[in-house]
Amino acid sequence: MASNSGKPVSSFVPQGMPGLWVELFVIWMIANASLAVEPALVGAAITFVLARAFASSSEAWRRLRLTPRALYHFVAYSGTFVVELVRANLNMMAYVYAPRIDIKPGIVKVRTRLESPIGRLALANSIALTPGSLVIDIRDDTLFVHWLDVKTTDIDEATQALVVPFEKHLEKVFG
Repeated sequence: MASNSGKPVSSFVPQGMPGLWVELFVIWMIANASLAVEPALVGAAITFVLARAFASSSEAWRRLRLTPRALYHFVAYSGTFVVELVRANLNMMAYVYAPRIDIKPGIVKVRTRLESPIGRLALANSIALTPGSLVIDIRDDTLFVHWLDVKTTDIDEATQALVVPFEKHLEKVFG
């Protein structure tokens, strides 16, 4: 169906919106830590509006596909993220309680195989949310990361340490 201007009329449910809605709703339910009906209904409404707004306004969300494989990898990514988060927090605790802080802060360059902007954003946020690292710039397939204790400046070794744990699952979810 087309409008008078020759452009197609957008659907009420844009492509990619159902997957985004499910993801946002799951996050809402986990954050509320309740299976009560009222918070679930409010969450369903709020996450529907957010998912529709995001999917309608950006081409990036339209690549998102909700498949059993993608759902499996999203759950696997979540587990990987929790493990990396705990590991980074334990490292931070070791730095804080050490009698002498011996760190080598610096900026390292890492590469990603992720092609979608949303996948790269998820990767950058995953790295930034783990203590001791912060993504400061993204240029094409390269991320510049401030690393509290630089273990290596070799791009392949730094990529292995910072990117690979998250990337293998994010690639299956976001492309």
